[in-house]
Amino acid sequence: MHSLVKKRIFFTLEITPLHGAGTCDIIKKIENIQLINKIDAFIITDNPLARLKSNAVVTALKLQEYFKKPAIATMSMRDKNKIALQSDLLGANELGVNSILALTGDSAAASDQPNVKGVFEANSLLLLEIVKCFNAGIDYSGKPFSYPPKPISAFCVCSAVANHQKSLQKKIASKLRFSPLGIISQPIYSIQNAKMLKKIFDDAKNEFKEAKTELVFGFFPVTRLRTAQFLNSHVPGVQIPEEWMLKLENAKKISEEKEFETGFELSKTLLKDLTNFHPKIHIMGANNFSLLDKLLE
Repeated sequence: MHSLVKKRIFFTLEITPLHGAGTCDIIKKIENIQLINKIDAFIITDNPLARLKSNAVVTALKLQEYFKKPAIATMSMRDKNKIALQSDLLGANELGVNSILALTGDSAAASDQPNVKGVFEANSLLLLEIVKCFNAGIDYSGKPFSYPPKPISAFCVCSAVANHQKSLQKKIASKLRFSPLGIISQPIYSIQNAKMLKKIFDDAKNEFKEAKTELVFGFFPVTRLRTAQFLNSHVPGVQIPEEWMLKLENAKKISEEKEFETGFELSKTLLKDLTNFHPKIHIMGANNFSLLDKLLE
């Protein structure tokens, strides 16, 4: 995973495990397109929106073994206490899944399972601290491991927009003190936003010059007006420009085909601009691999 630091161009692909034991189906879909040749690593989600999916670590292992590319397994603070987090980290380590994305996690209130309660012993900073302990050969309580785990590469996330830039800079700095390998932003929808976020990140990093952390831009294509409306209304840290909203709205009045074509061109242009500016990008797409494949042509 240290290629993130070394490579000028670095693309990761988000994979959402299925509701069931369907990793083989995901593998077939990826295998049948050229997308696999354009990415450097996978990032596996951990029950996003608190909806039940297959285990992120197991899915990461299967993808990693099949495609011979590293996989980053997400771990959410929502579902696990300190014991479970550490146990899962050790198990993943033994399996060779040594890259972890630390997330606080979506609210349990959104779950599709009845009467779910979130654990949330702390936010994602706790998991970053646990990884730092593991890399020092001790568990979170300070006890040395009898068999120390292999080094773990940590990743975390940040908002893509900021009402107050100093506030976002402070949040990024709080994560940089743990020296994660990468900080991945929420989806970005303008090159101006990307430049603003990169400056905030660079200013925060000036406080932690020893950190080798890289900023990774989140990218999620929008080809439908309803998707844009959902992201603006329900996903914190995401802001789709009014220009996009108007173009999609006008296109939708013409036809669904025109709406898709408009969103596709807006997304493709944005991806090109982001790649030219800072070519370290995490590509999301709700497992719509054929669409992502066309965008990356």
